[in-house]
Amino acid sequence: MKYSHSNAISVLLADDHSVVRDGICMRLSREANIQVVGEASNGKRAVEQALHLCPDIVLMDISMPVMNGLEATEKLRAVNPNIKVLILTMHDNKEYVLSIMKSGAKGYVLKDVPEKEMIYGINRVHSGEDFYCASVLKLLTDTNKEIKYLSVHQPLSKREEVVLKLVAEGFCSKTIASKLFLSVRTVETHRHNIMKKLDVHSSAGLVRCALGHKIL
Repeated sequence: MKYSHSNAISVLLADDHSVVRDGICMRLSREANIQVVGEASNGKRAVEQALHLCPDIVLMDISMPVMNGLEATEKLRAVNPNIKVLILTMHDNKEYVLSIMKSGAKGYVLKDVPEKEMIYGINRVHSGEDFYCASVLKLLTDTNKEIKYLSVHQPLSKREEVVLKLVAEGFCSKTIASKLFLSVRTVETHRHNIMKKLDVHSSAGLVRCALGHKIL
C-alpha cells in the first residue's frame, strides 16, 4: 500500500469479484487521506477481517457467497458498532435500499457512481453522517408513493421539519446545530420530539417519513 499516514481513513473492501476490488482500490489509491487496509471476497471473511483490522469503514457488497452483505453488516454492527459500513453495490431497487437502512449501514453507493461521489461518500460517512448517492435518493423519491410510510400523529413545527429534512439528508446533530445556529442539545431535543411525534425509533424511519411526507 502506498499510504503511511496514521490519520488516513482506513477502509476494508468486501466484494467477491477481484476485478471490481482492483478497480475500486485503484480509485481510492489516488486519495491521500484514504488507505485500503484489507480485502475480503465474502461476507463471513469481511466480518472476520473487520474485527481483526478494525477499519474506519467497510465498503460492503450485497451479493457475496458464504454470507451476503446484509447479514455481514448486521452481524458486524452488533459486535462492533464503531465500524461504519457503506454499502457498495450494483443493485438499485428500493427493496434493497430499505433493507440496507434496517441493517445499520451508514449509506448506499452504486459501483458506477463517479469517482468524486464515491470519495465524498466515504468522507461523509467517516465524519459520522449517513450518505446515499444521488441516484438512490432519486429512486426513493420517485417511488415513495409505492412505499408504506408511518403516518404523522402530531403535526411537526416548522423548525422540526427543517431538522427532519437535515437528518434525512444524513447530517449528524453537530452539523445540524452548526447549520441552524443551535446547540447540539437543542437539536437532539428536536430529534427526540420528532421521533416521538412520528412514532419512529431509528434514522432509517426518519428518512422514510421525510420521503413519504415530501419533506426531503
